[in-house]
Amino acid sequence: MTTHAGTKVAFSSWGSGRPIVYVTGWLSHLELSWQLRQERAFYESLARDVRLVRYDRAGCGLSAPLTQPPSLALELEQLSAVVGTLGEDPFDLVGTSMGAVVAAAWAAEHPQRVRRLVLYGGWVRGADVAEPGAQQNILGLIQSHWGLGSDVLTDLFAPDADAATRLEFGRYQRASSTAETARALLALSYSLDIGEQLAQVRAPTLVVRRERDRAAPVAQARLLAAGIPGAELVVLPGRSHLPYIGDSHALVTAMRRFLGLRVPRRGATDLTPRQREVAALVSDGCTNKTIASRLGITERSAEGHVERIRQRLGVGSRAQIAAWYAGEKLR
Repeated sequence: MTTHAGTKVAFSSWGSGRPIVYVTGWLSHLELSWQLRQERAFYESLARDVRLVRYDRAGCGLSAPLTQPPSLALELEQLSAVVGTLGEDPFDLVGTSMGAVVAAAWAAEHPQRVRRLVLYGGWVRGADVAEPGAQQNILGLIQSHWGLGSDVLTDLFAPDADAATRLEFGRYQRASSTAETARALLALSYSLDIGEQLAQVRAPTLVVRRERDRAAPVAQARLLAAGIPGAELVVLPGRSHLPYIGDSHALVTAMRRFLGLRVPRRGATDLTPRQREVAALVSDGCTNKTIASRLGITERSAEGHVERIRQRLGVGSRAQIAAWYAGEKLR
């Protein structure tokens, strides 16, 4: 797909039904994101019974490199090009992180096109997301050492992720974009200010945020909700900025309920067959060492399985995993 200005933008469509256009945060890669188990599970849960449309912004993933400095105008142009593939009917628009800012601005400019609007982890004024000194330190680190910069941002975006997931996400960021483009896009996110546009949003809007998200303070969520007429604000427990890390089920539930879609049940389908084996052994009181011996895996692998089960279920302890498994056996 090509914008009016000639920018080539890669997009994907998954599922069937009424469309939900998803505007991602800072960096993305359509192909690699589908290979990240937790991110794919989030998209699959969100897209049940609907058609999920995603895209890589210019400079990221499968889209063409940036040929001009990034700007809000360029972001809106790319989103318009994606929307142009859908026909004329209203659609649901979901934006996360920087994508929430872009989605809100687009909805303000096209009030008749957006059926419902969901904004997760966004802000009104990027300059207020972090102290100026902290912003400059992060931008400088990305420019001088992209590997270290991506690791620092992973810690900020996904504090609930286990070590293996953090390592995987750091690699994902570096594969999604060059250091130069990553810095330019993050600098854009810090410069965005949509305060004057919010009052023009006419679509029913959900603003949702995790209460201890350090990447985008909850105060910004309150400002977003206050600036959009009739917007609903939902603050969820948690601290990870990435929507698919932490209790993604609670987030998907809030989004789908607002969009008028069936709420997915948290249950057996949330875990892989191997994870269910591990959960059963946890329920039996097995240690990681015993689980490793029973399943023929390393103790470190067993530890990783338990951590991912905890995150997938949105629980904080092995006892809660055991309680969940006991409840599943009674269904």
